[in-house]
Amino acid sequence: MINPKIIDYIFSSASIQRWNDYPRMVELVELDKQAHKFITAFFIAKLEDDINYTHLIEAGIFEFLRRIVVTDIRPDVFRKAIQKKSKEINSWVIEKLKDSLEPIQNGVFLKKFEEYLYDSNMYKKERFILKAASYLATKWEFSIVYQTSKFLTDIENVKRSVEDEIEDYYELIGVRKISLNKKLSRIIDLSGRLRFQKRWAQTPRIPETSVLGHMLTVALFAYFYSKDVNACDKRLENNFYTALFHDLPEALTRDIISPVKYSVDELSDIIAEYEIIKIEDDILPFIPEGLKEEFSYLLGLYENNKKDEFLNKINYKDQIKIVDNIDDYNLDKYNPIDGKALKQCDKLSAFIEASLSISHGIKSKELQSGKKHIFKGLKTVQGIDFKELARQIDEEFGSTGQTQARFDFD
Repeated sequence: MINPKIIDYIFSSASIQRWNDYPRMVELVELDKQAHKFITAFFIAKLEDDINYTHLIEAGIFEFLRRIVVTDIRPDVFRKAIQKKSKEINSWVIEKLKDSLEPIQNGVFLKKFEEYLYDSNMYKKERFILKAASYLATKWEFSIVYQTSKFLTDIENVKRSVEDEIEDYYELIGVRKISLNKKLSRIIDLSGRLRFQKRWAQTPRIPETSVLGHMLTVALFAYFYSKDVNACDKRLENNFYTALFHDLPEALTRDIISPVKYSVDELSDIIAEYEIIKIEDDILPFIPEGLKEEFSYLLGLYENNKKDEFLNKINYKDQIKIVDNIDDYNLDKYNPIDGKALKQCDKLSAFIEASLSISHGIKSKELQSGKKHIFKGLKTVQGIDFKELARQIDEEFGSTGQTQARFDFD
């Protein structure tokens, strides 16, 4: 499905610090920015016509991977350099990632990545949406940086530059709604706040990951899983975005770790009921009217106010149905979601978080026991052996532990 090398690249972005030449009241990292960008792009795209969501997802992944490689180049310098030396820079990026990407989808993913970097017209509208989303995510971060940087002589110039860029994207309805602080901006803000909630909050880890960053890693695993099982386009789209939003209610309830959630009888049921109330009161009212039903489905809501994003489901002729073998419904018209596989993607991400930290020398009993417990729960779904994948990842991290702190200016 995916290999340890590219997973190491993905998680290294949790150590890439952003705005590191400015004072910050909180740490801002690349993984969180990318997650916020993917979320923002989803809402912008849903207010536009003729968007190919597989292309939107893939373009976002390609941009993310390139950003990890070129992170040591300031964005303004990079933009100027790419205008004059785009072929050379893109060749360098491909060379850096080639060994990691070549095994994925038998080389198809690498070939598409190369095409994307060399052909600026590929996925053109989806690229534009992603640029707008990237700008809005950066603007959201800058609002934090600005509070502690007002004494710096150049900060007003930076503020003006950030604000001026919005005009380039006003043709997108979603950008106008978000920039004018309409209802949709509440959801973008709520999503961004998930970067302040740290995973495994009861123990130190390296690198630290937030709930927001975790949501993206699960979504990335969902994409690669979907490609491996030859999922139809709607199934791939649903899998990616269900994973991307699976912890969104935690912006309202906070991240409650599994040992606490499941150690007290019926506590998990109480939490689930409260999540539904908060979704209905504090999330859905701010979702565009034509998107509410679809978004509720992605959040895991189904009949009689039940919620479980990790069930295999279809939504056919406005009827949501729980199914056993999702492959029987691998057509766009069924609107399928691989809930059971997404649960494994969620567990795999948590396993990697623990394994990476242990490989860096942080070996708390919470991490070690958590890692063992998660490993026991990994299974084979639709022919994808998540336990074997975790074993390979653990062996790789145990022998190298190569993820290092990296930095980014903007």
